[in-house]
Amino acid sequence: MDVSEIIIPGDTPGTAWRLPVLCFAGRDPAPKVYIQAALHAGELPGTVALHFLCERLRQAESEGRVAGDITIVPQANPIGAAQSHFGELQGRFDLGSRTNFNRDFPLISVADRATLLDDLDDYPATDRLKRQLLHMALGADLVLDLHCDDESLQYAYIDETFWPEAADLATALAMEAVLLSDGESSAFEEAVGFAWKYAVPGERRSRLPGKLSATVELRGKRDVDPLLAKKDADGLWRFLAARGIVGEEKVPPAAFSGPAVPLDNIEIVRAPEGGAVLFHRNIGERIAEGDLLATIVTRPGQPGGGIDLRAPQDGLILTRTSDRLVRRRGDLMKIACDNPSKASRKAGTLEN
Repeated sequence: MDVSEIIIPGDTPGTAWRLPVLCFAGRDPAPKVYIQAALHAGELPGTVALHFLCERLRQAESEGRVAGDITIVPQANPIGAAQSHFGELQGRFDLGSRTNFNRDFPLISVADRATLLDDLDDYPATDRLKRQLLHMALGADLVLDLHCDDESLQYAYIDETFWPEAADLATALAMEAVLLSDGESSAFEEAVGFAWKYAVPGERRSRLPGKLSATVELRGKRDVDPLLAKKDADGLWRFLAARGIVGEEKVPPAAFSGPAVPLDNIEIVRAPEGGAVLFHRNIGERIAEGDLLATIVTRPGQPGGGIDLRAPQDGLILTRTSDRLVRRRGDLMKIACDNPSKASRKAGTLEN
């Protein structure tokens, strides 16, 4: 394993950020892999999973069983990891620009990959970081961006371009759902897919065999423990083995049994008013239209001081907020459904 660091100068005198990059050299012609975690700096299930995956990769490398080059960035956002406000980590939005660290990645053709590193001194630190990450990813064939949700099942965002070939990833990681995205945002994994789809500028490819760029949601923020981390590392290993990246006998994965639905089929339940939320249903439960999901206590102790929220249609509860004091229009739940939501949705990701 080769360990290097990318130095990202800070925007004020005397500051700089170090981005560790772990590389395993392949010995055979095989797909190249790039995996990163904690782009949202407080989302750590992926970081600890990669810690255990690298143990297995070091052993495999010493035995000559790494076929394709593998690049691992276990803590992809040192800038966000250092941003706290009154003792609370602010790793999702940059405090300086107020921009989501997983948005505003350059949308370029892969043919222009080298230009990402041109004139880096002209960019603030967050943009330098994003350009460095995207440059590394575009040198690979298989790209995984490991995240987590709040309280959540294991699921993934996968561009329709890569489905159903990417079902092996969903099976290897025992995902409970796949959300088929339209690739219409500037999030990291969609910027990678954009670069591949527009390898010839102006010409969009609808299928990309042998390629994959996906966001993997490894349950919730508090699901950071050794057993889950090792389980996720085993799942990543199975995926790499199935794709011929690591030298183990290929075992054809079982068919993916969970729902795979377009983003239009995701119901996002939001709070109509602020207050204390009482959940009546949990993640992983299948619910029917009209089921009571939550009560918002808006005026405690007063007649009519609570608002009941019911399921808009049948579905599987994917996520739930861990907050119990919620704001007006705050997201409470995501529900994966068989039919499109009646709520309008802009193209791209579900939330900022």
